[in-house]
Amino acid sequence: MEKFLEITPTSNVRIPNWKRAVIKVGSALVTESGRRISTKHMLPIASFITACRDQGKEIILVSSGAVAAGLSTQSRLATKQQKTIPEKQALAAIGQPMLMTTWSRLLDYTCAQLLLTYDDILNRKRFINAQNTLMELLMMKTIPIINENDTVATDELKVGDNDNLAAFVAVLANADLLIICSDIDGLYDADPRTHPDAKHISVVEAIDEKIHALAGGAQSKISTGGMRTKIQAAEKATSGGIDTIIMNGTKHVFFQMLLDGILCGTIFKRQQRPTVGRKHWMLHALPSAGSIYVDKGAAKAISTSGASLLPSGIVEISGDFQEGDAVFVYERNEDGAQRIAKGITRFRSTDLAKIIGKKSHEIPQVLDKNHQSDVVIHREYMVILNG
Repeated sequence: MEKFLEITPTSNVRIPNWKRAVIKVGSALVTESGRRISTKHMLPIASFITACRDQGKEIILVSSGAVAAGLSTQSRLATKQQKTIPEKQALAAIGQPMLMTTWSRLLDYTCAQLLLTYDDILNRKRFINAQNTLMELLMMKTIPIINENDTVATDELKVGDNDNLAAFVAVLANADLLIICSDIDGLYDADPRTHPDAKHISVVEAIDEKIHALAGGAQSKISTGGMRTKIQAAEKATSGGIDTIIMNGTKHVFFQMLLDGILCGTIFKRQQRPTVGRKHWMLHALPSAGSIYVDKGAAKAISTSGASLLPSGIVEISGDFQEGDAVFVYERNEDGAQRIAKGITRFRSTDLAKIIGKKSHEIPQVLDKNHQSDVVIHREYMVILNG
């Protein structure tokens, strides 16, 4: 039995009941020195998954490690520091079957492989198709094992890390819980590697700028190492109504405690009024292509009255965006600008620049054509942000 060390105070925190969970397993838990697959930590995780399934719970596994698995077969690349994108893609192609074979051998249930790219998340139709496939796999009583499709994903089509991929998967699956397993104990108020007196944070009620700063935000002077993407993932999941846990998967006794409903790590509480469906997709999956700045009256109408954005309330725009792109909406005030919403614009930036401050009935005259919409962002395609 491993000693229960750094996070003993979390032992009295109970985990909310859950039926369906996504478990993300990082490379540090499936590889040895990042160069070959190791079952040292995979076996206890597989035992935990099997025990959960025996209790009638549904599990989806997001697993890293394909590139490292492929690397074990290529001595020529083992010592090469910088690998090209084709080399990494080839290693992933070699290693992914090895990774699946290992997980299938350790688990007592039928496994299914699902490889995703960012394009599968960015494209709403493909997002829904992936969701339908995932739900069907759960109905078939399989254990879906998901990884990013590194064999074809280029930089612009990559989620980039499996923490955020796991959060998207949790939303796809309508999960109750996201468990991020790594080799760290959770969130601290300072980097425990350089601050021996750093205090562990057991419960995070809401993710704000202070929490992002602890994870190494842009304005932070501290960084807890590897936490930034985990906080991003937790924010995506909790905004979708999914509790999120970050725990140390190298401490195998923690999995038994997790089975008993005891927290070992940090839990990020789900939002009580989650953003769901299309609006969650717009907020977290679509990249922003620009910004629209509005006056105080338009900001109030958008934030409190559920109004659509009209050109009359716009005071400025920035960025080069097209019709159908996502943009952030800011309220312009004496202190600068405050982000209040994100939505899908019905105008491209070059046209919108010509109708700033105009009334809706003036649009055809200014643009010299009958534009299909007099609304810049319809309220059904807009997400209101909390400050």
